[in-house]
Amino acid sequence: MKADIHPDYHDITVEMTDGTTYKTRSTWGKEGDVLKLEIDPKSHPAWTGVHRLVDSGGQVAKFNKRFESFGLKK
Repeated sequence: MKADIHPDYHDITVEMTDGTTYKTRSTWGKEGDVLKLEIDPKSHPAWTGVHRLVDSGGQVAKFNKRFESFGLKK
């Protein structure tokens, strides 16, 4: 292997949407950082079968405000 071309591989903690955590190794962040997931297999519709709207960055609110004059129901 070539020296000094590979990213730092270290331990991090991953926090699931229900608050449970586990330790893993990753190149993300720094040693000891906590990666908080917004969507994981416990909350994603592909695994749960329950579809719910995830509003990231207020996109749904922006859409509703933009088209409220059309009489769309929320």
